[in-house]
Amino acid sequence: MQITQLRNATVLLEFTSAEGRPVGLLVDPMLAPRGSLPALRYLGAGRQRNPIVELPAGTDALLQRVTHALITHCQRGHFDHLDRMGKRFLRERQIPVLCMPRDAGYLAQRGLQVLPLAGPGRQPLVLGGHITPIPCVHGTGWVGRLMEHGHGYLLELPGEPSVYLAGDTMLTPTVRDCLARLQPEVSVLPAGGARFDVGAEILMDAADMAEAARLTPGTLVVNHLEALDHCPTTRAAVRQRAVDGGWADRLWVPEDGECREYQAVMA
Repeated sequence: MQITQLRNATVLLEFTSAEGRPVGLLVDPMLAPRGSLPALRYLGAGRQRNPIVELPAGTDALLQRVTHALITHCQRGHFDHLDRMGKRFLRERQIPVLCMPRDAGYLAQRGLQVLPLAGPGRQPLVLGGHITPIPCVHGTGWVGRLMEHGHGYLLELPGEPSVYLAGDTMLTPTVRDCLARLQPEVSVLPAGGARFDVGAEILMDAADMAEAARLTPGTLVVNHLEALDHCPTTRAAVRQRAVDGGWADRLWVPEDGECREYQAVMA
C-alpha cells in the first residue's frame, strides 16, 4: 500500500482491489486554494484564513489516480474534511464515495455518487476485505455538543497492511481499544491539538501520539498538522516527542506531498 499525504487530513491510499484493479482511495478531500476558506480562530495573532498552505506540487497528477473516496465526517461546517472544491471534484468525476449512513443523504443531495456503509460493526468492503467504523469524539463538554463527531475506519484488505484512519477524535476509550486490541499495522492519526478561542481541545495532540505509541506496536502516520489556523501542534513537536520516547522508528510525520510504501506483516 502506498500512502500519500496531501494536506491536513486529506490522504490518498493506493492499493490493488480484490479483482486486481488499482484503487486510489481519497480520504476527506480539502482541495481549496490557500486562504480561500474562513478562519477558525477569531482572537489573537494566530488568526488566518484557511487553509494556511497550498496543496503540494503534483496534486493534480495524484488526483488523476483517484477511483474512490472515503469520508469521516462532513456536516456542521467541517470544510477541512470536505470543502466545496472537494465536492466538485468528486461530483464531476463521479467518484464513488464511501460514508456512514448519517452522511449519505447529505452527500447525495450535493450530487455525489454515494456508497453508504451498512452502519456500525465490521462489514465487507466493496473493494474487497473488510471495514470497521470506529466512532469519533471530536471534543467534549459544551464544545463537543456543537461538533460533528463522525467515524474513523479500520481497513483490512487482502495482501495489504491493516490501516486505521482515525478521523477527527480525542484519544477515547474506543480509540484506545482499536489501537490496543485490533492492533492495526498502520494508524493514521490527527495530532493538530485543534481548539477554538474558548473551550478545550477537540483533537489529539503530540502527547496523545506518545500514548498511542504505547498502545500499539504498529506504525503511526501523523497528520492534521500545519494546515489550519486552529491547530497549533507542529511536525517538529511530534517528531521530538517520538525521539524522546524511543518510538521514532515507528513514526512517520509526512510533509505535504510525501508518500511511503507499507507492506503487510507476514504471519
